[in-house]
Amino acid sequence: MQVYKALDQVPADFGPTAVTIGKFDGVHTGHRRVIGELRELAGVHGLTSAVVTFDRNPLSIIKPEVSPEPLVSVKQKLELIEQLGVDTALVLEFDEKFSEISPEQFVRTILVDALHASVVLVGSDFRFGAKGNGDVDVLRELGTRYGFTVHIVADVIAEGRRASSTWIRELLAVGKVSEAAELLGYLPTVRAVVVHGAQRGRELGFPTANLAQDVEGFVPEDGVYAAWATIGEDRFAAAVSVGKNPTFEGVLQTQVEAHLLDQDLDLYGRVIEVAFVEWVRGMVKFEGIEPLIVQMNDDLTRVRTVLGGPPRL
Repeated sequence: MQVYKALDQVPADFGPTAVTIGKFDGVHTGHRRVIGELRELAGVHGLTSAVVTFDRNPLSIIKPEVSPEPLVSVKQKLELIEQLGVDTALVLEFDEKFSEISPEQFVRTILVDALHASVVLVGSDFRFGAKGNGDVDVLRELGTRYGFTVHIVADVIAEGRRASSTWIRELLAVGKVSEAAELLGYLPTVRAVVVHGAQRGRELGFPTANLAQDVEGFVPEDGVYAAWATIGEDRFAAAVSVGKNPTFEGVLQTQVEAHLLDQDLDLYGRVIEVAFVEWVRGMVKFEGIEPLIVQMNDDLTRVRTVLGGPPRL
């Protein structure tokens, strides 16, 4: 997938294209439907498929006080989009200046002049331009003027509710990672470099890979999870702890620690990806080391049961 990070990087002869536009936070099942239809239309009409997205949530500029924590990093988002077979992604810097452009300027500079759009796909609630003044009707009117057609993609509905990044965040915030996976279309995943920790896990006989604080992805509710851990090309079953280890004093920040089952590897400085499969239990403060060790052994038994089948890809 070709990635452009500014309009002036797009070649003058680029396109014609089938384009979709959005935050694509999480690249969930709703987004996947849009991208699936985008690729289908591009194939039928001999167009280049293009996704237009942003380097941050626009709310972080427009209304920072209500801007949510992202489900994925920009890098993760682009990787997920690429996996869906899109030809091109245009990642625009969303700053105050960009937030003030009119709907027509948005269409003319991005969709027409840069991408030479022939077809534009959006959801029914699509808004664009300064203060969200542009909607689907405005986009259709501008399409007639500038020579592109607009296709509206139906929402993905689950349990009577529209699949959305907000719903997924709600699920992850209470540890419902398996339910979130159904809406995402893949396991919720975080990624970071392995750093040195307090070595408590190793001292207890359960060595862990400690993820750095600058984690990519949405960290779920505190607790213990069954997960798959990927390092390079290798994938391992893992019991993952998320929280502040209340049994021990002085842990001030939430930590993500992965114990790889039946492994004892030197992973310091390497990137680890943790894909959460199922919540096992909440975070508990134990009165001493012995009951903690008993519980950890029980956790591993439950994790083995959960991950008994082949890895979920």
